[in-house]
Amino acid sequence: MKKLSPLIEQRADPYIYKHTDGYYYFTASVPAYDGIELRRAKTIQALATAETVMVWRKPSEGDYSELIWAPEIHFNMGAWYVYFAAAPSREIKFDLFQHRMYAISCSDANPLTGEWIFEGKIDSGIDAFCLDATTFTHSNELYYVWAQKELDVRGNSNLMIAKMETPTKLATKPVRLSKPEYDWEIQGFWVNEGPSIVKHGSRIFISYSGSATDERYAMGILWAEQSADLLDPASWTKSVEPVLVSEPSEKVFGPGHNSFTVDEEGNDMLVYHARNYTEIEGDPLWDPNRHTYVKKLRWDETGMPIFGSPAFEE
Repeated sequence: MKKLSPLIEQRADPYIYKHTDGYYYFTASVPAYDGIELRRAKTIQALATAETVMVWRKPSEGDYSELIWAPEIHFNMGAWYVYFAAAPSREIKFDLFQHRMYAISCSDANPLTGEWIFEGKIDSGIDAFCLDATTFTHSNELYYVWAQKELDVRGNSNLMIAKMETPTKLATKPVRLSKPEYDWEIQGFWVNEGPSIVKHGSRIFISYSGSATDERYAMGILWAEQSADLLDPASWTKSVEPVLVSEPSEKVFGPGHNSFTVDEEGNDMLVYHARNYTEIEGDPLWDPNRHTYVKKLRWDETGMPIFGSPAFEE
């Protein structure tokens, strides 16, 4: 086994996308939570030293002027979109954890040098805390999956899905796929968040993260047949046990908020963040040392993913 080192330090909620132009595009939460940073490179490894470009900065006040979290870059319907969560300024809401989802778009070929347009808020149909949206295309339909607070459900956030009419507008009502219920999902906070999609064989998988963002943070999965109705909760099976957890003996803690990409040979890759210590001073939110890791995602003979250890590539 190969011991893993961080690919990029101090970048939480990492997202890597390989585009048809042959470039890998990377974005993540930056420690100051003050904007959206992009980088690109011809290989995954080269992302570590690639030029960083801040393509959008938060305003000084207003509805989306605090805590820019978990951006993801997607190419949907012929243009670039970055989906991100943002909170209102302290003057509007004393409680900063009032995030909603927003998007910016770019029609230029190179999103690092192109012009970005603020598209505004994405209405989830539920006026409550939401974050961590991702999109994917399946059977020529664009889907939106995100973490949503539901006022009548205990906990901080549940996993929701809907079809999209455009890259910034939902076409269907939100459907809940999962809520925090198992012991590993309710440590510190009742959380299902950070969904990401990967397809393999006949199935489609949604990974997600649960519990507080310290060493208790861990990952789980849902899966459905690709031929199923993805908007029907009954189509999905949820793993009772987590699939990626801390490895204290190797000092890798709180692995989660992952994404998936492919390497230069087309192999599935798992992207996630983790810390290398547990002695966090103050609120874990402001600790900058969640680092980006990348490893190969293995598959077993039944077509299920093998996440393995967050400290090693098996």
